[in-house]
Amino acid sequence: MNIVVLDGYTLNPGDLDWEPLRRLGTTTQIYDRTAPGELLDRAADAELLLTNKTVLAAETLALLPKLRYIGVLATGYNVVDVAAAEARGITVTNVPTYGTHSVAQFVFSLLLELCHRVQRHSDAVHAGEWSQSVDFCFTRAPLMELAGRTMGLVGLGRIGTQTAKIAEAMGMKVIASGRASSLSKSTDGIKRVPLEELLRSADVVSLHCPLTPSTANLINEDALRMMKPIAFLINTSRGPLIDEQALAAALHEGRLAGAALDVLSVEPPPADHPLLGAPNCIITPHIAWATFEARQRLLGTVIDNVKAYLEGRPQNTVGATK
Repeated sequence: MNIVVLDGYTLNPGDLDWEPLRRLGTTTQIYDRTAPGELLDRAADAELLLTNKTVLAAETLALLPKLRYIGVLATGYNVVDVAAAEARGITVTNVPTYGTHSVAQFVFSLLLELCHRVQRHSDAVHAGEWSQSVDFCFTRAPLMELAGRTMGLVGLGRIGTQTAKIAEAMGMKVIASGRASSLSKSTDGIKRVPLEELLRSADVVSLHCPLTPSTANLINEDALRMMKPIAFLINTSRGPLIDEQALAAALHEGRLAGAALDVLSVEPPPADHPLLGAPNCIITPHIAWATFEARQRLLGTVIDNVKAYLEGRPQNTVGATK
């Protein structure tokens, strides 16, 4: 079997081992990145094709007659036209879980930075401001305690549930919103509420829902106006969940205390992105998933998926009808 990895660098920038995957192929070619103009040449002889963010559209799949398997090096598989793959008999797999603890931990890295502005204060100290201070301490931004505050989770899957556990350990009250069918469930002790109630009640709103036609721009102008002026918005899920122009306006107008985002609708963002330079807005480059431990689990599952397919028992399959 001819295996081709189109864009392996973000998963493995050099600290993990591709060798177990190489052993599964008759030939295995691993590329750090693949530009659109290089895709067809690199994938022409591939029977098993692995992609992270390289788009595999229907017109591309039609030009790859040898292709039998697509492995997505992530949970989200919107880069693949799964309906077209199904029609051509191509198996598609993903990695449904690998970064639960890492992403939940990162939520609080973002939140605690909003609460304490650690980097801003450290920069001030290194710039000499503490040495010049007449007092034993100083602040350059308001500081906020989380105990007693309300964390509102939009989505309560694996990552949302782990985030809730951390929030509760920090003394926060947790409420959650999700699919209508989940609103009455309370076996974990977390109160389910409609989205509007969550937005009006929460001091921190953290997004953990998938991107679907019904959740695109979920946090829009109307939703932002429901939120408290003292509230924080955190997104470690998918960028298009937020109307970014509306969020930028809310931050500029002081209608929201702050936002911390690990994802944007376009990645990398254009230089004129409306949130670049917005006040009280922390943006990190889609790294919540990227701890060594999480990437190690991800690569292990990718290899297990390929092995299972070659043994005739495909696992973690996705499709247009699923």
